[in-house]
Amino acid sequence: MAAELFPTKKLVSPASASSTTSIQQYQQQNLTNNNTTAAQGCCNWQGLYPTIRERNSVMFNNEMMADVHFVVGPPGGTQRVPGHKYVLAVGSSVFHAMFYGELAEDQDEIRIPDVEPPSFLAMLKYIYCDEIDLCADTVLATLYAAKKYIVPHLARACVNFLETSLSAKNACVLLSQSCLFEEPDLTQRCWEVIDAQAELALRSEGFCDIDTQTLESILRRETLNAKEMVVFEAALNWAEAECQRQDLAPTIENKRLMLGKAIYLIRIPTMALEDFANGAAQSGVLTLNETNDIFLWYTAAKKPELLFCTKPRKGLAPQRCHRFQSCAYRSNQWRYRGRCDSIQFAVDKRVFIAGFGLYGSSCGSAEYSAKIELKRQGVPMAQRIIKYFSDGSSSTFPVWFEYPVQIEPDTFYTASVVLDGNELSYFGQEGMTEVQCGKVTFQFQCSSDSTNGTGVQGGQIPELIFYA
Repeated sequence: MAAELFPTKKLVSPASASSTTSIQQYQQQNLTNNNTTAAQGCCNWQGLYPTIRERNSVMFNNEMMADVHFVVGPPGGTQRVPGHKYVLAVGSSVFHAMFYGELAEDQDEIRIPDVEPPSFLAMLKYIYCDEIDLCADTVLATLYAAKKYIVPHLARACVNFLETSLSAKNACVLLSQSCLFEEPDLTQRCWEVIDAQAELALRSEGFCDIDTQTLESILRRETLNAKEMVVFEAALNWAEAECQRQDLAPTIENKRLMLGKAIYLIRIPTMALEDFANGAAQSGVLTLNETNDIFLWYTAAKKPELLFCTKPRKGLAPQRCHRFQSCAYRSNQWRYRGRCDSIQFAVDKRVFIAGFGLYGSSCGSAEYSAKIELKRQGVPMAQRIIKYFSDGSSSTFPVWFEYPVQIEPDTFYTASVVLDGNELSYFGQEGMTEVQCGKVTFQFQCSSDSTNGTGVQGGQIPELIFYA
């Protein structure tokens, strides 16, 4: 992906280097189209193109027969674009009303300062050529143009593009934009990512670019899967960025001013006492009275009333996909010897893998060291070395990645583990190739990475722990 963030400012700022490249590409097509028709002169250039679509495409960004011009872009970054009223009116009800409606004005030049030139040209390319040409740097501005001129199929394509490029790094910015553009499906997808990968989303650069209303909606979120100290630090980072946007010095007082009443949406009393004492209490953002009252709330039998919410967030409840119907142990199995146990899986809906459920020792309690890994097409997405304790039962024991990993549908991923510990372990039997977990269907297949006997029918990695 060319860019991971789609800041709001790109809707109104002068064209970036990437946007300049887009303009140059459209200008080149403009020259090509003009040269094509000019070279033919009085010849039958129309005969070169067998379909109306191809003949219409020649008119895209072409001065020939143009009966209207648009001056597109903010001052200092404008571009003059030729147009043909009939073609535009066929492609957009707004253009139809503008050129042929009851209130139509006979203007030869129309100024459009609120749309970026590359995005306006992308919309015109769709109208003229029936081609959708989107890129990460301009897709939000193109969505804005498609919404403004009521070109619904292009708008839907923009939303689909944004959904496929959605990640923790851009989810907060896209949440803000999806609310602005009234796209509830995209909004829901953004919340799914923010809830499951909350700490990554809150620490992203894009979080600092959101507006105050979006900040408050995130801080108010009951299902954020994050420590409250991370929420507090993210809010301070946002406040510092807002100071810069307001041309204010990023002092403690100004940060508090920027946060306003949103600070009370941070559930500071739910932090661990150590986190509060070493972090929030010494940040300077809280008043002396607030700090004292929160300390009393932690320690006193008679707790003071606080403006802060004292109820912890619910977060997300992890779900477990168990792929074996039974488990067993034998006197000579399961041995590890530093070898890799691995399985491939795919899902039919986007989920977030948080960790694995693993078997433990079949000879009493024991401690294991596990190197867990998740790969997509051979590329590692997450790794972690972690220790866990098994009590000798046939239960599974959870091991967690540092952050949940986003898993896209209809693509096979590889889950692997290398275990070090008591070599006599439980192992799974009667494995299933397909498992239904709530609304998510998991499919399993053997992995070539598995060198210790694990496969679909039996072995290790009995559970995938996920959020959906």
